[in-house]
Amino acid sequence: AWTGLEINTLAIIPLISKSHHPRAIEAAIKYFLVQAAASALLLFSSMINAWLSGQWDIAQMTHPAPCLLMTTAIAMKLGLVPFHFWFPEVLQGTSLITALLLSTLMKLPPLTLLLLTSHSLNPTLLTIMAVSSTALGGWMGLNQTQTRKILAFSSISHLGWMAAILLYYPKLTLLTFYLYTMMTTTVFLALNTTKTLNLKTMMIAWTKAPMLNTTLMLALLSLAGLPPLTGFLPKWLILQELTSQELTPLATTIAMLSLLGLFFYLRLAYHSTITLPPNSTTHMNQWHTNNPASTI
Repeated sequence: AWTGLEINTLAIIPLISKSHHPRAIEAAIKYFLVQAAASALLLFSSMINAWLSGQWDIAQMTHPAPCLLMTTAIAMKLGLVPFHFWFPEVLQGTSLITALLLSTLMKLPPLTLLLLTSHSLNPTLLTIMAVSSTALGGWMGLNQTQTRKILAFSSISHLGWMAAILLYYPKLTLLTFYLYTMMTTTVFLALNTTKTLNLKTMMIAWTKAPMLNTTLMLALLSLAGLPPLTGFLPKWLILQELTSQELTPLATTIAMLSLLGLFFYLRLAYHSTITLPPNSTTHMNQWHTNNPASTI
């Protein structure tokens, strides 16, 4: 498990620092330090477990100390609250495609470990992390104008939903992750095509690709979890499962907190399909011609 996570970390670092921009290098170092610390913590928890119980199997932990450390290590890997601070910073320092990889594929190995070790995790800590991730993902996203940071906080919020249901119905966590990956890929690729990095350029991106922006709006609303769209399905199933497990307060809390996220998704969707009023705009119009000078 440890070797797999280390290879995973080392493989993405050249992609983050590819542009040689100081911010990209900073992002790569932040990512490396956090991931290395989390991997060391994971190894430390399994060593303590071996010391206490005499076996190296991380799926059968019984002692509370290694369980707590394991939960913390995987939360650091994923970027769950309160170990989320590195994630928006790293995403902001990379290109959109690398940010897409960090938000989706790089979450798969730690999530697989979570599923494999779900019996040995600390349930109280995981639930607290899940609720606070859903809350913080929504709250912090409200304040942002950079699309990569907004999508980073959206990722934290979705991870909160996955962690909330993990102990009760692990298959639902996987379903949520697959659907989240699909929707996020759509959003990132659409933003990459129109080279949209903040809300200001998003407002005039419809001049480049009108149909793509309509698709982007639907993908964003799906990511928000609006009922007729795909993104509503995992949230509905999670709420149903939590209610059937008599965890109605938890279900109500995360459902209410997801409304915060809905607000900024709606703002993004509104910006992506906004029609300009019939007056002169204050910023340069980006027409179909790809003028290299205008994209700097």
